[in-house]
Amino acid sequence: MNRNYQKELDKLLERLDGEKTRPSLFLHACCAPCSSYVLEYLSKWFDITVFYYNPNIFPSEEYKKRVCELKRLISEMPACSCVRFEEGPYEPERFFEMAKGLEDLPEGGERCFRCYRLRLAQTARRAAEGGYDYFTTTLSISPHKNAAVLGEIAGEEGRIWNVNPLPSDFKKKNGFKRSTQLSAEYGLYRQDYCGCVFSKREAQARHAAKGGT
Repeated sequence: MNRNYQKELDKLLERLDGEKTRPSLFLHACCAPCSSYVLEYLSKWFDITVFYYNPNIFPSEEYKKRVCELKRLISEMPACSCVRFEEGPYEPERFFEMAKGLEDLPEGGERCFRCYRLRLAQTARRAAEGGYDYFTTTLSISPHKNAAVLGEIAGEEGRIWNVNPLPSDFKKKNGFKRSTQLSAEYGLYRQDYCGCVFSKREAQARHAAKGGT
C-alpha cells in the first residue's frame, strides 16, 4: 500500500501542537533552495540542525558554493526556532565507489536510489549519535526525487540506528513552488543539475539538444 507521507506528517504535527517542548530534528539538506521551504515549514514545531552531507556533489567548487549559500540562507531567514548548521565530511570517493557499474544509468534510477541511501545512512547515524528525536531530508521537495523510495530508505536506516524518521514529502502543499518563491526572495543560487557529475552531463546534453552553447 502506498503511504501518504504528508498525511502522516500532518497527524504528527497536530500532536506536537499540544507539547510544551520542541522535539529536535536532524535535517539533511541538499542545497539552500530546497531547504528554504522546509525550514520555513518545520521551524514552528522543531529545533532544527541542518546537516550538509553530499559526497555526490561535483566539482568541489560547486560543493563549496552550495555550502556557502545554505549558511547564508540560515543566517538571513527568520525562523520560529533556532536553526543550527553542521557540515559533514566531503567524501566524493565514497560516491564514486557506490556508483561503480551504474555510471550510464539515467538520472532517477538505481544509482540515485543508492545515493539516497548513502546520505540518509550517514544522517541517521549522526542523528542517533547526537540524540535527536527525528531525522529527515529535504530531497523529497524536488519533483525529480522519489519520495516513496526516500521514505522506505529512511525507515530502514531509522530501524538500523534506532532513530525516528520524520515522514515527509515536501513537494506536497506546493512546497516546491514555495521554495522557488523563497529562492527569488533571498536571491539564492539555483543550480541546473542535481549535483553529481552524471547529472551534470545529462543537464549539459539537454541544454545542447535545445540549441544551447
